[in-house]
Amino acid sequence: MSHSLNRKGIEDAAQLKLGEEFQDIDILSNAQVAVVLQVSAQSAVSRDEELHEVYRKTQHYVDRVNNMTNPEKNHQELVKELDNLMDALTSYRRETEDGEDLSLEGPEVASLMNLVATDTNVEEAKTLIPSLGRFPEAAIDEILDLIRTTMIRIVS
Repeated sequence: MSHSLNRKGIEDAAQLKLGEEFQDIDILSNAQVAVVLQVSAQSAVSRDEELHEVYRKTQHYVDRVNNMTNPEKNHQELVKELDNLMDALTSYRRETEDGEDLSLEGPEVASLMNLVATDTNVEEAKTLIPSLGRFPEAAIDEILDLIRTTMIRIVS
């Protein structure tokens, strides 16, 4: 049965009301999923195990949409960069003019980590992640700069 929230508060991604299934879970970015899949695939190969078709299709999809990759860097370097970015986004705080303390929620962090294009602007980010609308534009631009900086370190 599909749930959809309405004005009374069921599910609304723009308001970060995602339903019970998304409470108290960690959400991974495409780059993080790619690392996990690559490591487990290498482990399976070393044990002479065959990968399930669904696994291979998932890995193919994630590899296709993941832009945070550099074949010259090992997994530990990539994981460290991704962890640092996740920590920076998770700990990001901004106070509004009204004195409200704003921070990023898990789904926003993962979604932002998937916005790796160096030319992503504030309007595009707010369109793709509507809940960011509660942040001032300057704050969103700071967040995008964190992502750009990490992206440049990873691919260079």
